[in-house]
Amino acid sequence: MISQFLSKVFIIFILSSIFICSDRSVKSSYPEFDASFNSIKKSKGLLVPKASKVKEIELTGGYSRLETDSLSFGFYLQNLPLNTHDNNIYSFDGKVLSTGGYHYAIIDIDIGNKDLQQCADAVMRLRAEYLYQQKRYNEIHFNFLSDGKPRYYNVYANGDRSYKKFRKYLDYIFSFANSGSLRDELLLIDDINKIKIGDVFVQKGNPIGHAVIIVDMAVNNKNGKKVILIAQSYMPAQSIHILLNPNDKKLSPWYDIEFKDPLTLPAWTFNKKDLRRFK
Repeated sequence: MISQFLSKVFIIFILSSIFICSDRSVKSSYPEFDASFNSIKKSKGLLVPKASKVKEIELTGGYSRLETDSLSFGFYLQNLPLNTHDNNIYSFDGKVLSTGGYHYAIIDIDIGNKDLQQCADAVMRLRAEYLYQQKRYNEIHFNFLSDGKPRYYNVYANGDRSYKKFRKYLDYIFSFANSGSLRDELLLIDDINKIKIGDVFVQKGNPIGHAVIIVDMAVNNKNGKKVILIAQSYMPAQSIHILLNPNDKKLSPWYDIEFKDPLTLPAWTFNKKDLRRFK
């Protein structure tokens, strides 16, 4: 009897621990921010950004965008397409979650029709899409939370390289991986000045973690200071979006990397120790 009871407790623990960040049972969405953010967007005509790609997002004066190798993850992220027709954040089931206030633009990539592609999932999605595009199939793998072991796309695909099979693999990953497993498999970057496009701020959280990804970077032409663009998904599964900067409306949507802990984003804060990178 005792052994059966302990077995049940262990199973419940494993199942419940899967949902850190990707907590499918938690109902959560961003709070509404002050109206000044909406007015800023309207005054600049950014309800639907003119930029069609991340790399076309307007720079603050005195900065130059970081040039990247055409085969790099950074180049892929800089060239992500933006939705130039509709700047609303939608949930996986088509509901409008936000019409503006804390996000600048929507990355034009599908959400899926299940509540799976949340915060860490969106980060993994972008990484996997890049590797798939480069046909680096053997490098596509992510760890499960339950055992910390990777699940490889090559094994799952079993020779089927179709995009449909690839998307099924991602949903499979999203169901059993989250911010906790993602953080554990990424490399720690212990110097904020070494930050790169494609790096991730990620927390395991208790009970809910979060992850965001850097999709672009620019450097000040005079003093060498770096600024970044930050993208994310959230709960429930929703449009991947680029955040506004609630701390510096003149710099927004860019963030200065020389921040004093914590880095304050809409509805979340990170510390410099949370910076990670794909191996």
